Amino acid sequence: MNALDSLDRTGARTGEAADVIAGARERIDALDDRIIGLIQERMAVSAVIQEARISSGGRRVNLAREMEVLAHYRDALGKPGTSLAMTMLELCRGRI
Repeated sequence: MNALDSLDRTGARTGEAADVIAGARERIDALDDRIIGLIQERMAVSAVIQEARISSGGRRVNLAREMEVLAHYRDALGKPGTSLAMTMLELCRGRI
């Protein structure tokens, strides 16, 4: 890739900025891969919990626990954390 292509892909106006952006994007991509892996691991653990709860005669979802998770994400990340937690919970337990 030539310098002009790098500038076009990053939106930067200098080669130095394009290099910084490209390196940071590689780091973001690696972080995204780790986050996806952690969510997949959380989904598997959640499935174990759901199975144990259902097999013992309980409900599939514990709404009180979900409210704790929502509050935790909101406290850590602000209002957008609630949306993120809702999406994660939906992935882990499916729509209710």
